[in-house]
This record gives sequence, C-alpha cells and structure tokens, in this order.
Amino acid sequence: MNNVVEELKKVKIFYIATIDGDKPKVRPFSSVAEFEGNIYICSGKKKEFYKQVSNNPYLELSGMYDGGTWLRVSAKAVIDERIEAQEAVLKDETGPSQLYKAGDCNFVVFKLTEVKALKFNFYAAPTEIKEH
Repeated sequence: MNNVVEELKKVKIFYIATIDGDKPKVRPFSSVAEFEGNIYICSGKKKEFYKQVSNNPYLELSGMYDGGTWLRVSAKAVIDERIEAQEAVLKDETGPSQLYKAGDCNFVVFKLTEVKALKFNFYAAPTEIKEH
C-alpha cells in the first residue's frame, strides 16, 4: 500500500488547504484511496474545492493522530478522468459511494503528484514519509 495513503487513513479526518484567488480555504476530507500505487482524492465538480484546484492545483493536507503527532502533505492535484480511477476511489471504504457513481458527470477524482509528506511531533524533528 502507498505509505502516505496508509497514514492519511490513520488520521481518519484530514484538512485540505487550497487557494481561492489570494485567500486560503480549508475543509475537512476523509476520502482517500490508492489506485495504481498513487494517492487519490475526490470531489464534486459543483464544489468550490473543484474550482479552486482547477485554478491552482497545488494543495496541502494536514491531519492529527492521537497523541499529539500530525501529518502534513503537500502535493499537486491532477484530474484523472478514467472511469477505472473513479471506480477505485468509490470502492475504497472511505469513498463517497453514497453520493456519487462512476461516470457521474459531477464526480471527479484527483491523482496527487509531487507529493511530500512529513510526520511531526513537538519533541523531534519531522520525519519524511515516502510513498513507496
């Protein structure tokens, strides 16, 4: 399994920051999946998140583990229009299968590229998490 996907699943709820014009926007996410060894997230095309990532594909994710340790991931979100990618995200236990269907014109999945993941705590230097 992709190590970063595994870590995001451990934090359960993570927050994704995007840019809206010149202002930051942050929202909670819980859906993350692995497809072809890569990290995938999803959204609806009618959501502000989709518009913001379409304008600026760079984002940061952050989530907190139990015990005061946290994860920060920076990445570029690239749209993957393949039905197979949508099906993989929806099949994952965190996928929003109750909201979307593969091929739904409103459903979009993003492959995260240029990934840099770091695990932090208050007592030590951050440790990098490699995808593989």
